[in-house]
Amino acid sequence: MAAGCKVVAAEGYASASIAKIAETAGVAQGTFYNYFIDRQALFDELLPYEGIRMLTAVEEAARKSPPGLARELTRFNEFLRYVADNEGFYRVLYEAEVFAPDAHRIHVANIVSGYRRSLKRGMSSGHVATLTDDQIDCIVYQLLGMRAYSTMQIHYETNSNCKARIIEDPMYIYERIIRASLLIDQAEEGKPLADAANIQKDVVSR
Repeated sequence: MAAGCKVVAAEGYASASIAKIAETAGVAQGTFYNYFIDRQALFDELLPYEGIRMLTAVEEAARKSPPGLARELTRFNEFLRYVADNEGFYRVLYEAEVFAPDAHRIHVANIVSGYRRSLKRGMSSGHVATLTDDQIDCIVYQLLGMRAYSTMQIHYETNSNCKARIIEDPMYIYERIIRASLLIDQAEEGKPLADAANIQKDVVSR
């Protein structure tokens, strides 16, 4: 699986042959068929596999932040940093929509369910405005859109300083959108909106 991710990240799904994947894994080509019936079977598992690795890294960092806004900002920050530090993740993720649509749906479902749980916890604690299930899904997909296009910016930017700025700016906008559209009691979430940049800078610095 790791070898498959590495080959797809470097060459894309279309050029990721069984021979290249087996060679990268250090096994004979025939060994591949002990685990997968064909190349597509591997593709259908790559993104969920890589997505879990990403989510594990993000959540490990998020748990170090207090619950609420700070933790959600940490999640977003760590996701953007993961994309910046793992250049091939973008290709594994977005080419999957064409070459492994089932895997792409599973990955998106994993992300959406995590957002749903987070928003419902916030609603239960009284920090997030009450939303219907349909409204929750609406805001989740809007937030995923921010992720997607920030990821695209990071992927195509070659200058490391510019990549750092791309991470910083979406963090600021993301925080403002959440405060304005979702939070009920801003005082309980930390600092007032006027000091939003201080929260954002603290999270980015970590």
